[in-house]
Amino acid sequence: MAKATPRQRRTEGRVMHEFKHGELKSGRGGKGGKVKSRKQAVAIALREAGASKYDSKRKNRSNRARSERKEASGRTGQQAREGRAHIGARGKRASTRVQGGKNARRRTAAGKRAARARVRGGETKAALYKRARRAGIPNRSKMTKTQLENALKR
Repeated sequence: MAKATPRQRRTEGRVMHEFKHGELKSGRGGKGGKVKSRKQAVAIALREAGASKYDSKRKNRSNRARSERKEASGRTGQQAREGRAHIGARGKRASTRVQGGKNARRRTAAGKRAARARVRGGETKAALYKRARRAGIPNRSKMTKTQLENALKR
């Protein structure tokens, strides 16, 4: 099994948190009662995160999507108990940009790069590559964005 993604780890953490606080339930709609076994909790965590080795890729993807919908709409045991609509939220608002919050203080790394590119008024690497192809510049596929800009200036 491949290493779990950060989102999968977050879901696994949430499920284990629910287990420790006695909020984790088994079965459809939680009708199977509280989960008492740690092994069962781990199995549920992996299934909800879409990282179960017993499910197909398609089923894992489907389970992951279901968990994301559940987390987004605030229907997890943890959220119900804490009265929140998002994990890691104050009130009903997610606290970081990564979690989709509007009250984040800092930009993400990708956001910073995008903002810098917009300020410079420069084109994207894809746009520069297209221009280089039209201009017939050799070795353009191996060039960085800066190299493409320099090559097009000549």
